Amino acid sequence: MYFSTLFKTSFVALLCLVAVACSRSQKTPETVSEERFNNLVWSDEFDGSGSIDTTKWFHQTQLPSGGSWYNDEVQHYTAREDNSFLADGYLNMVAQKEIYTDQGVTKEYTSARLNSKFAFTYGRVEFRAMLPEGFGTWPAVWTLGKAINEPGAYWYEKGFGELNWPACGEIDIMEHWGREQDSVKSAVHTIASHKNGFTTFDGREIPGVSDNFHVYELEWTEDQLVFSVDDTVHYTYQPQIKDKETWPFNNDQYLLLNVAIEEEIDSAFERDTMVIDFIRVYQ
Repeated sequence: MYFSTLFKTSFVALLCLVAVACSRSQKTPETVSEERFNNLVWSDEFDGSGSIDTTKWFHQTQLPSGGSWYNDEVQHYTAREDNSFLADGYLNMVAQKEIYTDQGVTKEYTSARLNSKFAFTYGRVEFRAMLPEGFGTWPAVWTLGKAINEPGAYWYEKGFGELNWPACGEIDIMEHWGREQDSVKSAVHTIASHKNGFTTFDGREIPGVSDNFHVYELEWTEDQLVFSVDDTVHYTYQPQIKDKETWPFNNDQYLLLNVAIEEEIDSAFERDTMVIDFIRVYQ
């Protein structure tokens, strides 16, 4: 998610078609699959309404140097409830078309980008979400190394920040491009993958991904990263040689949630939302 436009690739979707519409009654930690990690250590169920829980989340709004977000994204990220709020037990992350000026820069779209105030090494991340649609929308749930040198990010402002990207490591649990509707991807970004043109990824087709909720999952051990949707694995990252170039994943990572807008956006786009039911971390 961080700099992937620099090496845009055409991802290959494979494996099974699974469309599971989960009912609201499934929203309990007890219903998760039996996995290696089963101790719930951190979560947000997004209960209530109004503003998000700022004890758990940080709105990242500071523009990178130059006034434009990475990947030629065209949105402003804001801390307003217009772009991120709780309603009926769900987190709503809204990307919308509007003229908005911030930090001396005027843009035509706004959205939200959240950093978790929780970081961890190894575990299982699970979240249930329904994705926005529309050419140019780019929702993602992902992680970055807590040590990333990124002014404006939560952990950088807390005194971390000794590593540049991609040396810090990046794990894209779920990415979805509106230009590839009904296709979701997972990816890993490291020094090695950066050299090789971002070949460490895979994904699958999920019809109706913007109409139904699906459960996305990452299992992160000291040996591998396993990505799945609705209990069906679509990608495993397990390099034979683990060093600082291939495996920066032996240190804390933190969660990011965002909906970006690509430079090429449908002119008719006005507004759409990534809706998240819950997000949980088990160890």
